[in-house]
Amino acid sequence: MSRTRYRDGARAIVPIALAAAAFAASFGVLARAAGIEPVAATVMSATTFAGSAQFAAASILGTGGGVAAAVLAAALLNARYAPISVSVASLFEGSPLRRLVESQLIVDESWALSRRPDGRFDRHLLIGAGVVLYVCWVGGTAVGAIGGEALGDPASLGLDAAFPALFLALLVPQVRSRRALAAALAGGAIALVLLPFTPAGVPIIAASAACLIGWSRP
Repeated sequence: MSRTRYRDGARAIVPIALAAAAFAASFGVLARAAGIEPVAATVMSATTFAGSAQFAAASILGTGGGVAAAVLAAALLNARYAPISVSVASLFEGSPLRRLVESQLIVDESWALSRRPDGRFDRHLLIGAGVVLYVCWVGGTAVGAIGGEALGDPASLGLDAAFPALFLALLVPQVRSRRALAAALAGGAIALVLLPFTPAGVPIIAASAACLIGWSRP
């Protein structure tokens, strides 16, 4: 039964995984253009496994930003995984090493796919989907990073727009109220004001302060 559920998760995620592989390849190309070696880019995907955070770090490093700014921006973007992980923590059992390895497969797509109609989560679906996504993401990164030179300038392919397009896609579904819209507009305004005269990475970090607009007391 459990093997069947693993396979169900793997099959269900295939369309998304194929898109993730293409997106990972674009990350590999951009990482190479930012001066990140192919091995380093691939290891980053294998250990971080978080597209938005990786694009943020590569973008900041590629525009001359410091490592601290890149790490902080990536950490802020990945902060959402804290509540996501808490919601499925009870499903993971066994040794600390096993839980650590399996929890690496918790990403937005595998988590969303594993949610049942009753609000609970299916561990087998999550892991089955996560494994397929992981292989596609790491493999796609390696292909993009190694073959990036053959593809030419990322800007000529339109891949330089991948980073802002990614975050616009993440933002739109979240803007469902006036408060959310105000936070989004304030964050954009902060970034635009700081962009001309602050080091790369600082506008992204400072713009995150706009999320305080959505902070309300219980």
